[in-house]
Amino acid sequence: MKAPKNLIGQWYIEKSICDDIITYFNQNKKYTNVGVGAEKDLKPFVDKSIKDSLDLQVGSSNFDVCFKRYRKSLQACLKEYFKFFEHANNINKFDIHEDFQIQYYPVNGGFKKWHFENTGTENNVFRHLVFMTYLNDVKDGGTEFLYQNYKTKAEKGLTLIWPAAWTHTHKGIISPTKEKYIITGWYAFESVFRALVPVKNL
Repeated sequence: MKAPKNLIGQWYIEKSICDDIITYFNQNKKYTNVGVGAEKDLKPFVDKSIKDSLDLQVGSSNFDVCFKRYRKSLQACLKEYFKFFEHANNINKFDIHEDFQIQYYPVNGGFKKWHFENTGTENNVFRHLVFMTYLNDVKDGGTEFLYQNYKTKAEKGLTLIWPAAWTHTHKGIISPTKEKYIITGWYAFESVFRALVPVKNL
């Protein structure tokens, strides 16, 4: 892979890992919540015209336990990312401290509004890099990045890593024909996270 000029790294992980994560989601569907996709007065709220999904939050402490194979593959992707962007790994100690999410989007569902992952609020100011893996193939679905004028297809196993800042404002490409599953989360600055979140939650 050549160094991506848009700072969006792309790799493929094993499809069997994707199948395992979807199975986990379906077995734990009773713990899902309607997706929250916006902040009003700095408080999240539900608006399906902005985000239409079911989200399964999984604690970061369970990440390696429940998803050991995925975590290993994801770390391999991150290592490759740093080969191209070494200074992304030279500014602070960070890891996955925040709960990550498995998300299900129904037909015509998705994150429909332009957004980015670090808006500077207390809820997400510690986010550094975003990771996301498409868990199934959706020929007419994917993700669109605004300032890069770039689109990625929802291909099973395709894993993306990109900066969490406004530079990578993005939204979902909505499929009118098929459901979509993804797993996503954030590599966060440890020092900032510890300052904002009680240590007992780590």
